[in-house]
Amino acid sequence: MNKRYNLTLMSILAIFLIAMDQITKYIIVKTMKIGDSISIIGDILEITSHRNHGAAWGMLQNQMTFFYIITVVVLVAIAFFYYKEAMFNPIMQLGLTLIFAGAIGNFIDRLIRGNVVDFIDTKIINYDFPIFNVADSCLTIGVIVLLYDMLFNQKEEKSNGNI
Repeated sequence: MNKRYNLTLMSILAIFLIAMDQITKYIIVKTMKIGDSISIIGDILEITSHRNHGAAWGMLQNQMTFFYIITVVVLVAIAFFYYKEAMFNPIMQLGLTLIFAGAIGNFIDRLIRGNVVDFIDTKIINYDFPIFNVADSCLTIGVIVLLYDMLFNQKEEKSNGNI
């Protein structure tokens, strides 16, 4: 696969994920009041309209200037790292693309609404997991993909003498 094809594919994926994130949030904002909840699978999965004025698990509440700065720095770092390190590594490209899309999705919310719209509400083995959204899912899966790449692919490259 050539570089241009990978970049185009990853750009399309990022645009699709950002669009899905924003569309789902728009639907929640327009059809539900904050605190409203719809059961999807009993108590395990619900759609609950929630607003987060901070980061994951509600940390750093109302620190929007900090989030604006940190997001721009992270996006620039991802773009730089993509071009310097991931150009020939499709797994790393996927992880970085997911993180990029997730960061952009929540950044749009902070810029437009002053908070992040969350709505996926899960309870796993009696643990009420913090409510999240599509962008948060992209961020989490992207980090998992990068960890996988670092732990398994990098180890494989070292054993092959490529590093």
